[in-house]
Amino acid sequence: MKSMKFQKIPASACAAVRAAVPCLVFAVGAAIAPAASAQGGAANPAVDPQAGKQLVDQVCSGCHGAGGNSTVPNIPKIAGQHSDYLIKQLVDFAKPAEDKSSRSNAIMSGIASSLTPADRRNVAAWLSAQKMSPGAPAADKAEWEIGQRLFRTGSPREAVPACAGCHGPNGDGLPARYPKLAGQNADYIDAQLRAFRDGTRHNNEAMQQIAFRLSDPNIKALVTYISSLHSQ
Repeated sequence: MKSMKFQKIPASACAAVRAAVPCLVFAVGAAIAPAASAQGGAANPAVDPQAGKQLVDQVCSGCHGAGGNSTVPNIPKIAGQHSDYLIKQLVDFAKPAEDKSSRSNAIMSGIASSLTPADRRNVAAWLSAQKMSPGAPAADKAEWEIGQRLFRTGSPREAVPACAGCHGPNGDGLPARYPKLAGQNADYIDAQLRAFRDGTRHNNEAMQQIAFRLSDPNIKALVTYISSLHSQ
């Protein structure tokens, strides 16, 4: 199927995103299906990163920033995110709302539904090759230390596993399985953990179960730590 042409997203639409639920990919999530499963295609389909760049420039950069490095606190950075994770989120955004594995966002759902499988692969290929900008240093050292402990060792008393067990000791994630978290925008991380906890985001059952056990102070501490990480 031929890739569709898009107009650049107007500033008014981006403003709506910033005021509502954040747009694209979660930088906080857990296990995902490999891209081949999400696409229902070949294990190694051809990709065209330059075609992906054109789509990013036309469609994504208005909200997610130049090269996918959003400077808007509640909109995620998508530069340097793992390709399979990006594809999975686009697939989930495109699913009908009644699908329990869908991901809901009015603007992202419309955009993702208009992309062909090849478009998704191309966009993900180009974005994954970019470099995510570093996170901001933590202002509260005590809170950072609590977040570090939760991230690295979890909280056995609250049955909260260590984030590092899936997302890696530096928050770099694991390609084809777990997303990169290091340096992600703080407000976005906070919003996604709360969305998993209250059930408004339900495209990952494992993350729902984990987030349900997180208290507000623990979420705040994790956000402080994760957003300050610089990927290695």
